[in-house]
Amino acid sequence: MDLLAPDRPSLVLAPMQDVTDLPFMRVIARRGAPDWFVTEYFRVYPDSRPDPYILRSITENKTDRPVFAQMIGRDIPALVKTAVELQRHPVAGIDLNLGCPAPVVCRKDAGGGLLRSPDQIDAIFGALREVIPGRFTVKTRIGYHDPEEFPRLLEVFAKHAIDLLTIHGRTVEERYQTPVHPDCVKLAAETLPCPVIANGNVVNIPTGLSYIQKTGAAGLMVGRGAIRNPWIFTQLKAAFAGEAAIQPTRRDLLEYAMELYAELAAETKRFNPLAHVQRMKKTMVYITQGLDQDFHHRICRAKTPEDFESACRDHLDHDAPLPDTPPDDTKLFCGFGELVK
Repeated sequence: MDLLAPDRPSLVLAPMQDVTDLPFMRVIARRGAPDWFVTEYFRVYPDSRPDPYILRSITENKTDRPVFAQMIGRDIPALVKTAVELQRHPVAGIDLNLGCPAPVVCRKDAGGGLLRSPDQIDAIFGALREVIPGRFTVKTRIGYHDPEEFPRLLEVFAKHAIDLLTIHGRTVEERYQTPVHPDCVKLAAETLPCPVIANGNVVNIPTGLSYIQKTGAAGLMVGRGAIRNPWIFTQLKAAFAGEAAIQPTRRDLLEYAMELYAELAAETKRFNPLAHVQRMKKTMVYITQGLDQDFHHRICRAKTPEDFESACRDHLDHDAPLPDTPPDDTKLFCGFGELVK
């Protein structure tokens, strides 16, 4: 795959719904862009059309990085139609989501729910490969209930000429709350004809280097770790080259949080300050991990822009280095729903 970095493992920002939109891509790219982006998923069902807001991540993206369009769904005619339509835009390729563990998605047998139906995946792959002359990639987990399901899935993946497979090294039922299974990623990297990208629990340089060493993957996809630490791609590139990595400070994090606040606000046609603070909490719950517990509580209680900014400035406006590793907490609650680490 010619997008792969020639002299080091490739680095990719994971698609995260309601997080990795165009403003987030811009803010991340200013701190060291990944080698390519993947959009939030386009929900595909009979009579669906590509979401215009997500499309802007492709059509208005000035980060100078390729962008893959990700689809989620199970209806084959609708997936075929959407894949054809998305290819009318400047996409680097089409990606199919087989990994989302959200119950509302899995109940519809889409995302990670499809892993319960290898025959349906087989049929989807065959239909999509016929209408995608360019890059066709897949993001998957290692099974729905158990890692023992993975060899059967590999048979399906190997049958079709997919161009790249990204593997989140957990089952759907494990969600984000267990260690990853690097042996499954290693098996795929050793047996599939396409490159394999490892995903899951990459939060800093040691976890990234370890995942590559244990799996032999062609690269890493980073999700929640990049929300908390948008410099992680720059740090990993330095580590791959044997160079010293940058060490961001709390003030750097303050600048990042306020820049993201402004970028997202600028995208809103009918700006509602109170709703925008609630939107920012969904991102900040990751950023506050590993920092002062009082900071986390103040962000969770913030209602107005003034509440939000004062909490950020009180806890971040100094040059103390950021902690390298988030805590082991697997769930955080902010009163507006559960968010998983």
